[in-house]
Amino acid sequence: MASRWVWGFVLAAALMLSAAPANAANWFEMNYWLSGPRYDAVVPLCEDPAALGKIQSRFADKEGHFWQSNLQLVDFERVHEIAFRPWADGTIPRRFCGAVALVSDGKKRAIYYSIIEDAGMIGMTWGVEWCVVGLDRNWAYNPACRMARP
Repeated sequence: MASRWVWGFVLAAALMLSAAPANAANWFEMNYWLSGPRYDAVVPLCEDPAALGKIQSRFADKEGHFWQSNLQLVDFERVHEIAFRPWADGTIPRRFCGAVALVSDGKKRAIYYSIIEDAGMIGMTWGVEWCVVGLDRNWAYNPACRMARP
């Protein structure tokens, strides 16, 4: 019987606490270690072998795992930068790039990718997002990889 009273009291206390109005942040919460993001805008260049290698590796993994395809990106041509930090200051730094990718099926396809600061594993390093025109099978960057560009 006593345990019912305890559980009833705990439930009533939880309901009352959840119904309390939200308060504004106090001085400590507003001014201590909450200075906002600190971006250095240090991301690899479009031609960086590490960035292109990451795209090749992840493309092959995605094709093999999700689409049961053995397609791979063999080589890149005409690699160029489209834009660097095209949006307002304070946004996450991104370098937008374009190239022509030679795919293992013998076709050359346009590829658009962005190298993004702090977008790697748990935000510890830069990350890459890409789209190969004609191979965006889940339409993530549809139409024709337009959403992968600035």
